[in-house]
Amino acid sequence: MKELPLAEVYRLIEPGPVVLLTTRARGRANVMTMSWHMMVEFTPPTIACVVSSGDFSFAALRDTKECVIAIPAVGLAEKVVEIGNCSGRDRDKFATIWLTPLLAEGVAAPLVAECFANLECRVVDTRLVNKYNLFVLEVVKAWVDPAQPKPKTIHHVGNGAFVVDGEIVHFESNMP
Repeated sequence: MKELPLAEVYRLIEPGPVVLLTTRARGRANVMTMSWHMMVEFTPPTIACVVSSGDFSFAALRDTKECVIAIPAVGLAEKVVEIGNCSGRDRDKFATIWLTPLLAEGVAAPLVAECFANLECRVVDTRLVNKYNLFVLEVVKAWVDPAQPKPKTIHHVGNGAFVVDGEIVHFESNMP
């Protein structure tokens, strides 16, 4: 074994696909790239996510208590990285990165038409926001694009490197 710098531990515990988080506050939609999230519960579907207090989306999520988690396939990887490399404080990312916002049914934040799945979410727990910037979200409506039946997701593994979903393997399991 060789010692690993503690600042690189996050690269080993990759939580899942890179997603886009959309918000709408004061009439303005925004989108950010996010990779620090995890499922918390099956039913109702509950997700925990970390949104840095330095991110433009943080105040919108805290104030409106709603968002959309849009899940992009690998074909959007360059746009996903571009979204993550700029701030909504400085530009309208939907317009300049050529994403199509769609009306959601239960939240003000927009769906992202180009993504293969969109999850409308409401914040249900903020007890860890002040300490860890961790929001707990309940998915209240879920959408999938039937035109993208077998999407491959991207997974951030640090320092600008990503892994693309690979081969699917099946094992007997008692979990849903």
